[in-house]
Amino acid sequence: MSEERRERILTEVGTNEWEVVVFRLSDHYFAINVDKVREIIRYREPTPMPMSHPAMKGIIEVRGNVIPILDLRAYYGFEGEGKGAHIIISEFSMMKVGFLVDEVDRIYRIRASDLDDTLTNTAFGSPTVLYVIKREGRNVMLLDFERIAVDVAPHLAMRAVRASHVKEREGKRILVAEDSPVIGQMILDSLRSGGYAHAVWVRNGQEALDLLRGGERFDLLITDIEMPVMDGLALTKSVKSDRELSGLPVVVFSSIITEDIARKCKSAGADDYIAKPQIERLAEVLDRALGI
Repeated sequence: MSEERRERILTEVGTNEWEVVVFRLSDHYFAINVDKVREIIRYREPTPMPMSHPAMKGIIEVRGNVIPILDLRAYYGFEGEGKGAHIIISEFSMMKVGFLVDEVDRIYRIRASDLDDTLTNTAFGSPTVLYVIKREGRNVMLLDFERIAVDVAPHLAMRAVRASHVKEREGKRILVAEDSPVIGQMILDSLRSGGYAHAVWVRNGQEALDLLRGGERFDLLITDIEMPVMDGLALTKSVKSDRELSGLPVVVFSSIITEDIARKCKSAGADDYIAKPQIERLAEVLDRALGI
């Protein structure tokens, strides 16, 4: 990586802004975080996989890697034949997946406050739509690509956590900032099965910061990166730059832990980071951060 690229990454940490790639399926517009995108390629015919999910188009080889290709048009049940012009090669949760889309449109720079979660987790919302971004008269839907991948290939789901107990974990209070109720509950269950019984879960970075500045005592903060209102890197930077809070250990738990993101976590002041599929290692990472 060039010094210019590294410097740009470091100076952008904590701005509470992201970039998303906007793409089209039929007449609908969707988005994926740029940090999950490795490259965008022209469509090439995949090799079919027998007895797979209807949305599993097949596999292709990209730069020596065998990549499964998921057809988002088929996944969402759009009728008719799409152009299928581009494949978005993504990497998250320690896996590489290609998503077949009709057209890649543009890149938007957004703030966490631009994410509208009005329909999230309601009877009217889709479980795979995290937020709606309103731009240029469009409703652009930011998708939960981890959930889509697991729907198509269930074996990619996070592994169950074996219960264990370490006496030194008793009495430690953990604050968890995570916007997904499913992942939030998994984290709480994982912590409690390991002896971290005192854990509080909030839905975004601002809620976490308000609790911390409001006087509640916690021994460690776990935070996701992609969250509305205030993202995890902005939260981490705010905590570490606060004279009263700077000593609080912060562990980033995210699906987008790449080399660049790890560098951003360190720049923001995080004490450690871990990729979401490794939830079974979460307690040991907290032990290290707490000096247990």
